[in-house]
Amino acid sequence: VEAALDVVNGFRDRPAGTLRLNVPISASRLVLPKIVPRFLAAYPAIRLEVIAEENFVDVLVAGCDAGIRYDERLEQDMIAVPIGPRAQRFTTSAAPSYLDRHGRPQHPRDLLGHACVRGRFPSGVMTPWEFERDGEVVRVDPTGPLVVSIGGGVDLAVDAAIAGVGILWLFEDWVRPYFDSGVLEPVLQPWWQSFSGPFLYYPGRRLVPAPLRAFIDYIKTPAGHW
Repeated sequence: VEAALDVVNGFRDRPAGTLRLNVPISASRLVLPKIVPRFLAAYPAIRLEVIAEENFVDVLVAGCDAGIRYDERLEQDMIAVPIGPRAQRFTTSAAPSYLDRHGRPQHPRDLLGHACVRGRFPSGVMTPWEFERDGEVVRVDPTGPLVVSIGGGVDLAVDAAIAGVGILWLFEDWVRPYFDSGVLEPVLQPWWQSFSGPFLYYPGRRLVPAPLRAFIDYIKTPAGHW
């Protein structure tokens, strides 16, 4: 029935209906704010529902039309469309007061002697911090006084780093305002690793609903590009 109704929807001047996206919290903060307002203005009959979480669920089981993920998290049999910035970096940073007290690391292995603010996925996994310079990749697993849940706890991690608790590892776009204001100082900048940007993904084995088709078409236009 939904498919039949959506065929009718395709004949409207403007697609209507609800589009449900499952996205990581980083995407809801760093990717969608530059896209969503303009998309909703272009398609006033579409209602967008965004479920932001760090559990990497099957979008269909979760009742969603599509999701946003990075390369390593894409599921099989999915169609992927680039969305948002095509290159991102993880950064390390700390409050100048912390670095004045404890010194400024010169190599990623120096982090093993520092207090670091860590993040843990809902699955329980704590991924190592990864760095790269001139083809050399270094992974470290530092410790520290604070561990937060990746997603909902990241704002606390940032506030703690600003207060001098320790060194933070986070998306460059997330912490850039704090670099600009001077409350956080870049650490090990020559070692910051770049990685490919996120993708909008959806099942390739089912009819694409009209609101999702409109969103896919929109992010391919100049207005939907970064």
